[in-house]
Amino acid sequence: MKFIHIADIHLGAQPDAGTAYSGGRPRELWDAFSRVVTLCEEEKTDILLIAGDLFHRQPLLRELKEVNYLFSTLSHTKVVFIAGNHDYIRKGTYYRTFQWSDNVYPLLGDKMGYVRMPELDLAVYGFSYHAREIREERCNVRAQGLADHEILLAHGGDEKHVPLRREILEALGFDYIALGHIHKPQAMIKDFALFAGALEPVDKNDTGQHGFVRGEITEQGVHVEFIPCASREYIHLALRVNEHMTNGSVKDYIRETVEKRGTQNIYKFILRGQRDPDVEFEIEYMDDYGNIIEIEDETCPAFDYQALYEENQDNLLGKYIEEFLGCEEGSMEYQALQAGVQALLENGLS
Repeated sequence: MKFIHIADIHLGAQPDAGTAYSGGRPRELWDAFSRVVTLCEEEKTDILLIAGDLFHRQPLLRELKEVNYLFSTLSHTKVVFIAGNHDYIRKGTYYRTFQWSDNVYPLLGDKMGYVRMPELDLAVYGFSYHAREIREERCNVRAQGLADHEILLAHGGDEKHVPLRREILEALGFDYIALGHIHKPQAMIKDFALFAGALEPVDKNDTGQHGFVRGEITEQGVHVEFIPCASREYIHLALRVNEHMTNGSVKDYIRETVEKRGTQNIYKFILRGQRDPDVEFEIEYMDDYGNIIEIEDETCPAFDYQALYEENQDNLLGKYIEEFLGCEEGSMEYQALQAGVQALLENGLS
């Protein structure tokens, strides 16, 4: 039996609203979801598992119709999904009354339920959020032996959203546990309980690759692999600068880095090292491609401390430098020297 496990698609979100590239991001989320559905059809995947947060908020009726159309194009694949903390089942939600295609099996109850698929000798268990938070453990129901293969769908993993414990999950008796909520793909238990991660990154902290889990259950057990498919990555990079660099050279350095790592990606840069004391980096003008979400300047001026001391021996600045003369570069004392001298000069306290 072949399956694909996705989670945290967040349809309807507009990541990084207001940035130069944000206008097309909502469509990218839909396109990524559509590509997975198409792949299910091409590969004749038996079941598509969606472990919560299909939508970023309460779905609009037209959005449910679009999703259902995509599901209806599947001639072989069955779909099972749960609602997460973002698209939870609240009063008046269209989730409660929507009529899904015959191959779609939503598990929308707030208590653990299941759906049986005799043709696959499979039972899938799960429950949906009916509030934004669920602080109690809910994933403690054992597989009931309803079929040869049994899978659990769950959305959580922190103290406010269905806390999970490895030792409990291991003892539940499922063949596979498809997890959602944590946006970075990772295994809670190798080849058994996996967070698929967000299908596309939706937040600047969603660094690294994103995609889905492809799996197969055979007589030999479960085999899974992570498949990257996101159109972009959030990349955080620290760039080392020196006292010979100017605004122009730093801007070129950033542009070259973006071109090397991919202009489709979204970047946060942290400038570190020492700069010419006469140079102030104008970081707001260094985004040539419109895909930099943030630049932090953590550089320090490259002062000649010996010369400063000799010029200011009789004032506060000189006395402060004197306390640190001879300290090793890179030490805590040296960092204190840098910070103190900069503060004194900026505030005219020499």
